[in-house]
Amino acid sequence: MRHPDFPSTLAVPAAWQASLRLRFAERGVRTALVERRHLGPLLVQKPLYPEGGICHVVILHPPAGVAGGDSLDIEVTVEPGAHAVLATPGATKWYKSLGREAAQHLRLAVEAGARLDWLPQENIVFDDARARIATELTIAPDASAIGWDAVVLGRQASGEQWARGALWLDTQVRSGGRAVWIEQAHFDAASPLRSAVAGLDGLNVLGTLWAVGEGATQALAESLAERLPYTADLRAGVTCFAAHGQSMLLLRVLGRQMEAVRQVMVDSWSALRGPVHGVPARPLRLWAT
Repeated sequence: MRHPDFPSTLAVPAAWQASLRLRFAERGVRTALVERRHLGPLLVQKPLYPEGGICHVVILHPPAGVAGGDSLDIEVTVEPGAHAVLATPGATKWYKSLGREAAQHLRLAVEAGARLDWLPQENIVFDDARARIATELTIAPDASAIGWDAVVLGRQASGEQWARGALWLDTQVRSGGRAVWIEQAHFDAASPLRSAVAGLDGLNVLGTLWAVGEGATQALAESLAERLPYTADLRAGVTCFAAHGQSMLLLRVLGRQMEAVRQVMVDSWSALRGPVHGVPARPLRLWAT
């Protein structure tokens, strides 16, 4: 029986329910952030223009981590002809969840002739975390988008292993009202697939990069494949496929250290941005800090 002076709210910490809505539109010679609405601890910094007319925005989550019961909902719309680059200032930490799931749901809409770069820093999954990360991209047939997600299983910097918990990664890409790619991945900390050669082969860092648009061709995939590593500690591969008139490249990276996986993804984005967006790559200043 609970002591009458002991508040029940201390037994289960309060959860954050946060949302962010952003809309970008072409205004003259540059893209403007024309709408931003937020509820709870999800914010954006002032738009920046290091590439002239392309609008760069950094998304902030002031608590710096996601705990059990937290829910983050992000919705981004890039209107016709606009080009937006979105990033985060640091890794997203998924804390021990006390048996409750924590979730992030990202919805990206890229309209006719628009371009989007979605370039967040990695997710770090703490021991005993239960994290669900969902991404939905809806893209017009003549638009283009490049994005990535990376996950570190366990806190490498402190030597913590990911021994308990679960991770769900759900991703959908749709164009013209039809599915181009749907993937639902479930990682259990105790699964034997984590050490199996056919699974993660003992590697705790995984990254996925997708590029969608007319420029995402088989020839581009073959060119990129020639520069990808394949060693015991770092390996990557790229696939090209098309569905319902939309073409897409999918890059997978597995590694032992986040720095090496990040470099593969940055190098790949740099090689893809010109052919896919028609814009030369310019590394984000955040990546150098």
